[in-house]
Amino acid sequence: MLSTPDYKFWFVTGSQFLYGDEQLKSVEKDAKDIVDQLNKSGNLPYPIEFKLTATTADNITQLMKDANHDDSVAGVITWMHTFSPAKMWIRGTQLLQKPLLHLATQYLNHIPYKTIDMDYMNLNQSAHGDREYGYINARLRMNNKVVYGWWGDKEVQQEIADWQDVAVAYNESFKIKVVSFGGKMRNVAVTDGDKIEAQIQLGWTVDYYAVGDLVAEMDKVSDADINKKYDELAKTYTMNPGDNDKAFFEDHVKYQIREYFGLKRFMDAHGYTAFSDNFEDLYGMKELPGLAVQLLMAEGYGFAGEGDWKTAALDRLMKIISHNKKTAFMEDYTLDLRKGHEAILGSHMLEVDPTLATDKPKIEVHPLDIGDREDPARLVFAGGEGDAVDVTLADFGDEFRMIMYEVAGNKADETPKLPVAKQLWTPKAGLKNGATQWIQNGGGHHTVFSFGVTAQQVEDFTKMVNLHLVNIK
Repeated sequence: MLSTPDYKFWFVTGSQFLYGDEQLKSVEKDAKDIVDQLNKSGNLPYPIEFKLTATTADNITQLMKDANHDDSVAGVITWMHTFSPAKMWIRGTQLLQKPLLHLATQYLNHIPYKTIDMDYMNLNQSAHGDREYGYINARLRMNNKVVYGWWGDKEVQQEIADWQDVAVAYNESFKIKVVSFGGKMRNVAVTDGDKIEAQIQLGWTVDYYAVGDLVAEMDKVSDADINKKYDELAKTYTMNPGDNDKAFFEDHVKYQIREYFGLKRFMDAHGYTAFSDNFEDLYGMKELPGLAVQLLMAEGYGFAGEGDWKTAALDRLMKIISHNKKTAFMEDYTLDLRKGHEAILGSHMLEVDPTLATDKPKIEVHPLDIGDREDPARLVFAGGEGDAVDVTLADFGDEFRMIMYEVAGNKADETPKLPVAKQLWTPKAGLKNGATQWIQNGGGHHTVFSFGVTAQQVEDFTKMVNLHLVNIK
């Protein structure tokens, strides 16, 4: 299953020597209590560690350098307990190469009218300290995250948690390695792109391997491993031979298992976390991977078909943000244009991620009228309902452009003559308006669809990597 390193986040409190040692001790005590309570809340996916009450440019700069070089640190959270002169933050902030969250909060969530005095006023200056600090981040074009509100409120903690997931994905983005077996689908424009620029801006490494390299790995898979996995699948999913002879069904499911192990072992041996294949390039393979791909996506590997390495990497990225919950490679397939029923039916030939499934998927074997290979096994199921996002990445030569809209996911009707996994959705901007803007902005037909990632998280990531975002509303 998808896992990430044991990341943590550093917490830094801004102040200055003007208030005196006693007051600085109080500042640090309050900051440590906030960190302690946030960690105890159970609402954050990653721990926070108090590091410093920042009072000089030197200690801020050194901390930021240390954060850059500590691989366990995914980002830095700052809080201006008092007024912290922002000039001393300039150099350290310029050097920081990790995500930055400015928590604009206050230790108490109320004004103690009966006891408030100048000592309290001197110590609790977040109201204008945050603006001093925020100005310098804006001046430096940091595109940092600002979370505003009392630190003890659950909604504030959820905002911090959502940002933590994106910050971890940012760090992990530089580790995403995509293996492309064969080239991309011939004559298709939208799946092409600049691999070098993707590595510079997004951290993604994309490598080509011949299909024969995969076939050689598949040939090493033992019958014992295949039989064991077959028995596991029979316990997890519904085996549905349908009109197929039992031996024929079992043989084709087991061939997909051979492909699964071949793909998994090849990727693990070479450090790849995402992959693509191409039905136009299946030399030496009896079937297009279907069930094989679905099993790997369920474990957290990114994927996209037809050689679309950009969407494969994006799939892996969004799986990291969502902890692999209800996040899937998708394709706009066909439309319902009736008034009051407007919707997009998303699917693919075979490869829709079972993390979307709301019913128990069935393993079935059917012909595939493309690729000129034998009948592949696949998981058949319907997707879910609820709020989701649909996201794509386009390369315009002079920039990458992320295109997104929020959607309402719905469960599709049964399609007895189309035995594939599927997901129905409608853009919240409306199908006509949403799809028109998508097309006008150059959005492709391959996307990543997710119930587990929010539009805000997509926006936060694009800011971290200085990526042009079109959020269709």
